[in-house]
Amino acid sequence: MSALGADNRGNVRNEMSNEPLLPDRCHIPTVTRENVPSRDATVVSTRDHQIIREWALRVGAEPATGEATSSGAATAMKVQDLGTGLRFNFPGMSRFREISWAEWFDHFNSHDFTFVFDNMQPNQPPSARYRIVPTSEMANR
Repeated sequence: MSALGADNRGNVRNEMSNEPLLPDRCHIPTVTRENVPSRDATVVSTRDHQIIREWALRVGAEPATGEATSSGAATAMKVQDLGTGLRFNFPGMSRFREISWAEWFDHFNSHDFTFVFDNMQPNQPPSARYRIVPTSEMANR
C-alpha cells in the first residue's frame, strides 16, 4: 500500500507499507485529549477535532475534498476516499479542492466518521497515513 510520511525535516514523502492501516479484528485505541494511548499502539483513532488538526499540522495536511459541495465543484481527479468525500492536500502531491476546516468537520460530524491514523512513535518522523471510516465500523474493533 502506498502511504505518505515525512522525513526528519518534516517533508512529506511516499513510503511503502505492507501492513494495512485498518487490520482485521484488531483493537484500535481511541485518542482523546484526556486519553493518550501507549506507544505500543501503532494505529489509533479519534473523533476529536483538535487532535485531527494537530495531526494535520505535523504532516503538512490541509482539508480538502474531491466531491462537489455547496462551496464548489468536484475535482477532475479520480477520488479514492472510500466514499467519505473528505481528503487532505499534502505538499508536493496532487491537489484536491481546498475546503475550510469548518466545512471539513461539518461533513465529518454529519456522517459520523472516525479518523484513524498511525500513532506517533519516538525518534520516528510523523506518518501521514490515515483513513476516514464510518464510526459504526469501529464498533467491531
